[in-house]
Amino acid sequence: MENTAFSAGRPRGLYPPVEPYDAGYLEGESGHRIYYERCGTPGAKPAVFLHGGPGGAIAQTHRQLFDPARYDVLLFDQRGCGRSTPHASLEANTTWHLVEDIERLRQLHGAERWLVFGGSWGSTLALAYAETHPQRVSELVLRGIYTLTKAEMNWYYQRGVPQIFPDKYARLLAPIPVEERHDLLAAYHRRLTGDDEAAQLEAARAWAIWEGETISLLPDEEVSGKFHDPHFAVAFARLETHYFVNRGWLEDDQLIRDAGRLSGIPGVIIHGRYDMPCPAQTAFRLHEAWPEADLQIVEGAGHAFSEPGILERLIGATDRFAA
Repeated sequence: MENTAFSAGRPRGLYPPVEPYDAGYLEGESGHRIYYERCGTPGAKPAVFLHGGPGGAIAQTHRQLFDPARYDVLLFDQRGCGRSTPHASLEANTTWHLVEDIERLRQLHGAERWLVFGGSWGSTLALAYAETHPQRVSELVLRGIYTLTKAEMNWYYQRGVPQIFPDKYARLLAPIPVEERHDLLAAYHRRLTGDDEAAQLEAARAWAIWEGETISLLPDEEVSGKFHDPHFAVAFARLETHYFVNRGWLEDDQLIRDAGRLSGIPGVIIHGRYDMPCPAQTAFRLHEAWPEADLQIVEGAGHAFSEPGILERLIGATDRFAA
C-alpha cells in the first residue's frame, strides 16, 4: 500500500524557479477566457497541473513540482479565478465545463495522453476528468483527496474540524446569524451571491481565512497569507460555495463509485495523516476502489502541498513517472 522509494539522487524540495516558454488564453463560452502557460521542455513528457479551490490559482511553486528537463507541463487558472476572466464569474462554471476545458487544452498542447496532477479540489477535478477520458491519462498524481460528498463537507464546515479549531471556527460563524448556522454552506452562498457588496466581502474574507488557517499541520503565514487578500478571497469563496452547494454536479460518491474506470492507469495517492479539510478516510476509500494505485499516507503532515513530507512524495512521484 505504501511506497517510499524515490528517484535516486533527487534532493528533497522543489525544482528551481522556471518561467513559462509559452502562455495565452483559451476562449470559452459566456465570455470566459482561461489563462494557461507551458513550462519545461517542448516535446518532453506531457503533463497538466490542476490547482485547488475551486477558485484557487496557479503559482510559481506549482511549476517547480516537475523536472523542467523531462516535462512539458501545462498549468492553467480555472474559470473565474487567477488570471482567467471574468473574475469570480459563476456563469457556465461547473465541474463538467472544467473537464471540457482540460480536453481542449490537451488538444492545444498536442498530447495524445498526459500525466494529470491534482491536489485537494484539483484531485476531485482530476478524478472527474480521468473517469470521463481514461484513454487520455497516462498517469495520475493525486494529493489531499476530496470527492465533494455531503459527509466530507459536514466534517469541515459543521461537525468535525470545528471541534478541533473552535477559536477559528468562531470567526467563521461570526458573519452568520444563529438561526442560519445549521447550514453554514448555504448561508455563505447566499451572501456571496447577493447584491450587498460589503456583506459579500466580509463573507469572502471569513470563508477564505478559515481555510487558509486550517490547511497546514502547524501555522504557516506563507501558506495562509494569500487567503487574506480580498481579490483572491472573493473568487475563492464565491466559487467554492457555488461548487459545494451544487455538490460539484456529481452524484453523491460518484468519483469513488466510478473509480473502476481508472483501471490500467498508474497512479499515486498522497495524503497527510492530519489533513483537516480532506479526511484521510477518503484517500483510503479511493485506494480500496482503485487498488493498483500507490497509497502514501504521510505522517506528521496536514493538507498543504508545501509541507515537507508531502512535497517530498510529490516530487518523488513526478520524478518516477518522468523516468
